[in-house]
Order: sequence, then structure tokens, then C-alpha cells
Amino acid sequence: MFPENTAHSPAEQAVTIHQPTPLATIPIAPVIPVQPGAVPAVTSIVLPDGRVITGYAIAPSQPEPVTAKPVVSRAAVNIALGGIGFGAVCGGLVLLTTFIAALAALVQQLIILAAVIFGGWIAVQVLTTTGKDRSATTVNIRKAVIKRSHFHG
Repeated sequence: MFPENTAHSPAEQAVTIHQPTPLATIPIAPVIPVQPGAVPAVTSIVLPDGRVITGYAIAPSQPEPVTAKPVVSRAAVNIALGGIGFGAVCGGLVLLTTFIAALAALVQQLIILAAVIFGGWIAVQVLTTTGKDRSATTVNIRKAVIKRSHFHG
């Protein structure tokens, strides 16, 4: 077990043997009577190497039926409905911006019209004389000659 050149005592070289502990007895479950038609038949299968396996045939377990998912998810439907709603609103938004632009143009035209009318009224007031004062001052402007930075009038 150990090589000869190691210095082990014969007590260290002894092999320890463990005895198995017996298991506690388990009570046998009561036998439940089963209808004769429900007991599966015992079948035996011979393997290619000659071994025989005997046992009950078990029906394969059926997986639980999967609930059918809808073809289109709810998120996709919500996004599509949101897009349709936004598309419906866009036409109104275009009309709203067109209305605002037309209103701004109308206000601009009204301001220009008011300026023209008010300017014309002021011009009429300045250029016309009243009935009481028909005399006006006449100013004769002669041709002035400017020679060498001196005014000769």
C-alpha cells in the first residue's frame, strides 16, 4: 500500500472498514383498488443484445394546450390607432395654420388701409385752407449761385 522507503508504523498502514447502517423499515402504502380496465397491460421488449425489459406501457404525456396569441399585438394596434388619429388631426392642423396665415395677412392689409386713409386725411388737412383764412404767404425762391463756398443770393 505504501512504498518501502516511507517510515509509517504498522498501525498507520491498517485499513479502516466501515459497515453499512441498516435502513429503517418503511411502512408499505395501502393498496388502492383499481378498476380492471384501468390497469395497463404488462409488455416485454427484447433488446438486440438479448436482454428482456418488462414493464408497463405508459401513454406519452400530452402537453397543455397553448392559448392562441392574437395575430397582432395590442401595442401594434395602439400605435396604428395613434397614427390614424394623428393623420386625422394633421389635416385640421394644416387648415389651422392656413387660417392663421390668412388672418395675419388680413390684419396686415387693414393696417396698411388705415395708414393710407389716415395719411390721406392728414394730407388733406395740411394742404387745404380753412374758409376764414384764404390768404397765404408767397415765398419767391430765386436761383442761388454758389461760388467758391460763398452764397451769393
